[in-house]
Amino acid sequence: MELKARCVLLLAVGLCSTLLLTAVAAHQDEEEEPIMEMAGDMDVEDEMEDMGLGEELDGDGGPEEDMPSGPPPVPKVTYKAPEPMGEHFFAESFDRGTLDSWVLSKAKKLDIDEDIAKYDGQWAVEDMKDSKLPGDKGLVLKSRAKHHAISAQLLRPFIFDSKPLIVQYEVNFQQGIDCGGAYVKLLSQTPDLNLDEFVDKTPYTIMFGPDKCGEDYKLHFIFRHKNPKTGEYEEKHAKKPDADLRTYYTDKKTHLYTLVVNPDNSFEVLVDQTVVNSGNLLTDMTPPVNPPAEIEDPDDQKPEDWDERPKIQDPDAVKPEDWDEDAPQQIPDENAVKPDGWLDDESEYTSDPDALKPEDWDEDMDGEWEAPQVPNPVCETAPGCGTWQRPMIDNPNYKGKWKSPMIDNPNYQGVWKPRKIPNPTFFEDLQPFRMTPFSAVGLELWSMSSDIFFDNFFITNERHTADRWANDGWGLKKAAEGAAEPGLVKQMMSAADERPWLWVVYVLTVALPVVLIIVFCCSGKKKAPAAADYKKTDEPQPDVLEDQEKDDKTDEDQVKGEKSQPAEVRVSDEEESPAEKDDDDDEEEEEEEEGGKTSEEKQQEDEVLRRSPRNRKVRKD
Repeated sequence: MELKARCVLLLAVGLCSTLLLTAVAAHQDEEEEPIMEMAGDMDVEDEMEDMGLGEELDGDGGPEEDMPSGPPPVPKVTYKAPEPMGEHFFAESFDRGTLDSWVLSKAKKLDIDEDIAKYDGQWAVEDMKDSKLPGDKGLVLKSRAKHHAISAQLLRPFIFDSKPLIVQYEVNFQQGIDCGGAYVKLLSQTPDLNLDEFVDKTPYTIMFGPDKCGEDYKLHFIFRHKNPKTGEYEEKHAKKPDADLRTYYTDKKTHLYTLVVNPDNSFEVLVDQTVVNSGNLLTDMTPPVNPPAEIEDPDDQKPEDWDERPKIQDPDAVKPEDWDEDAPQQIPDENAVKPDGWLDDESEYTSDPDALKPEDWDEDMDGEWEAPQVPNPVCETAPGCGTWQRPMIDNPNYKGKWKSPMIDNPNYQGVWKPRKIPNPTFFEDLQPFRMTPFSAVGLELWSMSSDIFFDNFFITNERHTADRWANDGWGLKKAAEGAAEPGLVKQMMSAADERPWLWVVYVLTVALPVVLIIVFCCSGKKKAPAAADYKKTDEPQPDVLEDQEKDDKTDEDQVKGEKSQPAEVRVSDEEESPAEKDDDDDEEEEEEEEGGKTSEEKQQEDEVLRRSPRNRKVRKD
């Protein structure tokens, strides 16, 4: 049974280890599968030829000594600029290397100091610093602690009708992000829209994108809704995503941000083509699109006799006569006894005998000098010094100040609230999707971090067109980054460098199965020989040898005692009882049943049984 338990436990440990490794491998395969699919259409032949592998693959193969030692180099992914296909309103990949179609703002922010009011932050079109895809350029925010503003016109204004809005672009925080944003604004189509004067007050229809300051990680989706009664605009903010956004700001990888707003008022926010937030424009925005039908009357006032107290003191309660409000909370312990050896005549502190009066001490100015007080060394070995006082204990008769008990208020009317009246500004807009058309896209940012990389802006009303653009742009980056990523072992080492506690997990994962195998397989106890092993041998069992020596000594004593007894008694002892005769008959029957045994085997068994102390008959006194 013990061996079976060990085997089951060992199998369970092995199964857990196998499942763990399978999960890790499956996760790695899931990450590599889309990368390989996206890289399947990429042209890597030229890169392989540049590395000297093309000729070797085309030929019959040279001698083995000509082959380079070590693992073959990983082929690089060749960059190909994405081309917009299908209906779209804006597409920008920056692969021309210029900002010809973009406008830098020349305006100043209002209501701030002149020194920081200018939009003087620098922009550039360049490759990423640690680019895995040479030739892929993007728009880079170069300055830190500066205001930046840049914008571009759409091919034609986007009008919210019967088709969805899809906005997507890529962001890479190359230096991380401390405090700043990377969101985009869709600028409303107005007669006075001037991109040269693009500022934070410029009207926009939608603001979307990441924003972070301190430990507050945000992914904005804000749209400006027009009140049909007053004509005023109010910002509506989507609820905060439930997903953890921290990784997108700290891993220094390129991430694809996508916003989808549908004509049925539903919306989705995606990061790397994974939904992180979704909802409805009517129910999941703050403040709500439609105001309440009723509001509290601002002119209503609470009556003076309105009683909001749920409980009051009992007016009929009377203080008990034996209630002593003057009793102290603590009293001296009358049962306490002064410890033996208490030094009443010694003070707890005494003047420091080693202290000296400073030479510059002026008694006229500083007063009479006194040595500082130090603990009395005499009291160190005594239970205490000074006047002994009884310790204080809680007074069992203490009750404190008497108060009337609380009872339910019979006049309680509840918490007063103003009465409701119809909302004079009430309206009901069941189609908030029909927002103000927009005709430009802009970045109006302030950041404490530099080198924020933007790329592959795309605005369309077709989902499959947006997905194709994403696969041709961001998908290529992901494939290149995946090809350059280290293997599983290097990833585990890198993760352990960032989180040292992972080393403990690694050691336990490897060492625990080995230790269990050694313990279970190499530390079994030797099984004691069974009694059956001695059945057909003349050698006495170990316990028989010990008991035989004791019985021999006992037999000698009994023989001496028998000699001293009368002859009649000895004769009666030699006679067997009926029970003993029955035992002998049973033994004879067993011997007859064992007719197949040889006479030598029977003699050996009889000899063992005769010598065994268990078969000795007790002598009667």
